[in-house]
Order: sequence, then structure tokens, then C-alpha cells
Amino acid sequence: MKRVLLLLADGFEAFEAAAFTDVLGWASVFGSEPIEVVAAGKHPRLKCTFALEVVPAAQLSDVKVEEFDAVAIPGGFEKAGFYRDAYSEEFSEVIRKFSRLGKPVASICVGALPVGRSGVLKGRRATTYHLLEGRRRKELAAMGADVVDAQVVQDGNIITSTSPATAVDVAFALLESLTSRENAVTVRRWMGFQ
Repeated sequence: MKRVLLLLADGFEAFEAAAFTDVLGWASVFGSEPIEVVAAGKHPRLKCTFALEVVPAAQLSDVKVEEFDAVAIPGGFEKAGFYRDAYSEEFSEVIRKFSRLGKPVASICVGALPVGRSGVLKGRRATTYHLLEGRRRKELAAMGADVVDAQVVQDGNIITSTSPATAVDVAFALLESLTSRENAVTVRRWMGFQ
């Protein structure tokens, strides 16, 4: 069984987190092997960007990266406090550990910014939110990333994307990295995307 750490900052976007939980959940039912998703954050309760609160299954301080096969990072909103957690040293260290071990690091939209802040994107191709006059892309470039104008960018073990509209594509790219292209195609079909 594969295990994926869903790394949640306070102020994360529920839609982006749900893309990971749903695609990987469907993969557990209809795919070639089960995948367990474990949500973790810095607080016992986390507020989403809009209207929802969640209780993560684990506290970030208790997470052992060696027990997971990948990390998934949804983005969030600055006004909802996303960057307070996302830019913390605890988040950065978890991302660095996954990267050092060569395990997949998948982020959606501004979820790429904590990945960049951790230092693992220096000299690597990546993307992030493309609107707001390119403000977030400029921030990512200042962190050392080679920013690419594309919807989804995969550079080795790291996947980044431009917006919530890419959430499902990132989740399927992660599924393919964890299992196989054939498995991802099968799950896409079962979910009605093909």
C-alpha cells in the first residue's frame, strides 16, 4: 500500500485538497493498489479558505516522512492565513525531506510557493498561480525556480501547477508517479474523465 501525506496549511483550499483525496481514494477502490491519504497540519483544527473546518488525522510534529511515499500540497489564500503555516520551517523541512529522498512532491497553484521557499526548486522548472499580474510567479522566481508558463510542470519528482483548475490533473500526475500511467488512465475512466 502506498501512503501520501496531505500537507495542510491553515487557510488551504478545500477544492484542491479534495482533488488529491478523491483521485487517490478512487484509485484505492478501482486502481491497481490501495493508496492511503493522511492529512496533517500544525493545528488540531484547520480552517479552509472558504467556510469549512477540518480535523487533520495527524499533527505535523508527529509525521515521519520515511513512512510516506509522497507529499501533496494544496494552495490557499493569503487573506485566510495560508502563508503563516505554509512558510513555516516545519513545512519547509518536511518538503526538503521528501525531496532529498526523491519522493514525489505534488503541489497545486500557490502550493508551489512553500515548495519554492523550502529551497528544493532552485534551478528547477516550476509554475504557480498565473494571474494577479504574475505576482506569485515573480515570487517563485525570486526563490530560485525557473518559472515556466504552463498549466502543469513536472521536473523530476516535483509537480507544480497554475490554478485550482489544474487540481485534478496534478492529482492524476501524482497517481501516475506513484503507480503507473495505465493505472491513472483506468482511474480516470472510472471517475468519468474519459
